[in-house]
Amino acid sequence: QVQLVESGGGAVQAGGSLRLSCAASGRTFSSYTMGWFRQAPGKEREFVAAISWSREYTGYADSVKGRFTISRDNAKNSVYLQMNTLKPEDTAVYYCAARHGATLGGRYDYWGQGTQVTVSS
Repeated sequence: QVQLVESGGGAVQAGGSLRLSCAASGRTFSSYTMGWFRQAPGKEREFVAAISWSREYTGYADSVKGRFTISRDNAKNSVYLQMNTLKPEDTAVYYCAARHGATLGGRYDYWGQGTQVTVSS
């Protein structure tokens, strides 16, 4: 069982930056693939980025490539999402998620409660 708590959301103007953090409980954090997802009002939840347990592999949605960077610190049981050059369409609730599998895709087993990101134009 893994519990995930996101932080770092807030309101920012277009072009600005935010860094989201996700703190995980449990001693096996380093064995999980970690991901970030988001859900905008009236839209389905969508994949944003993911990182393998070893940090060797990362993946991004096309909409955030070149602007967002996912990273993790297994010693701190944490995963991060650095978001630069934010756009109004990045406005959403951002969720941290964990999955047992080694691949970046597939079903995620554990979810945080989300943190709101609002980007104004």
